[in-house]
Amino acid sequence: MQFVRYTAGGSPQWGVRRDDGIVPLDGLREEVAYEQFTSPGFLRTVEDAVDAASDRAVQESAVKLLAPVPRPGKVICVGLNYHDHAEEQDEEIPERPLLFGKAGTAVTNPGDPIVHPAEIEEVDYEVELGVVIGRTAKDVSRANARDYVAGYTAINDVSARDAQFADEQFFRGKSYDTFAPMGPTLVPDDRLDPASLDVACRVNGETKQSSNTAEFIFGVDELIEYISGITTLRPGDVISTGTPGGVGIFRDPPELLEPGDTVDVEIEGIGTLTNPVTGASE
Repeated sequence: MQFVRYTAGGSPQWGVRRDDGIVPLDGLREEVAYEQFTSPGFLRTVEDAVDAASDRAVQESAVKLLAPVPRPGKVICVGLNYHDHAEEQDEEIPERPLLFGKAGTAVTNPGDPIVHPAEIEEVDYEVELGVVIGRTAKDVSRANARDYVAGYTAINDVSARDAQFADEQFFRGKSYDTFAPMGPTLVPDDRLDPASLDVACRVNGETKQSSNTAEFIFGVDELIEYISGITTLRPGDVISTGTPGGVGIFRDPPELLEPGDTVDVEIEGIGTLTNPVTGASE
């Protein structure tokens, strides 16, 4: 079951994607909240409602898809979390997750532009599985970690490499406005196995990254255990779980994003998130 946030010209609302249509959920008795995605009873209610309202489906082409989490309280990113990404950098496997933050205001919608800052020369792509938190989590055990997950989405962790390397830390290079495209869907935890998903990134139709989350160094349950031992996770917080090998900066020669490019990041079961790249003055 793929949930989507969208607008058809009015206020943002939730729906469920079925084939090439979206069934609105505005007939539910209560508003959709991230906490509800952790409830099997709520998901059964939604399934029944979607079956009953299938004749109200609207064509996806007639609506504007929105990021599933428009303003996360926290975006916690994981560096060097795929074995193949560590190999391409000739880095040792980390003993614990390497964490950094990304500003929530970097989030942008499916289809909206990634704005290439005028002062930046090296803008890179990174396909990542996003974990959306559904329940307040503090000191959560690995065994129970996924009980706190609302669902999964796709994230393009766009990176200004020259800023990142000049600062010798990640925040500025990761946090420019529009540097966190997110979507197109949010899939509840019980409908997806985050440890075995094909992931890919394409630029102008050419595949740049192709891997599987089986390459994770630290799985979703390990990450939630570790992060919740450091900071309280709240509903709507997002963990971006790292990227596989094939990023542009480590290609020979580097292959980085330019205005006019189109980037697709695709995750099995979630869908394809597409964003054009534009210049700052466009």
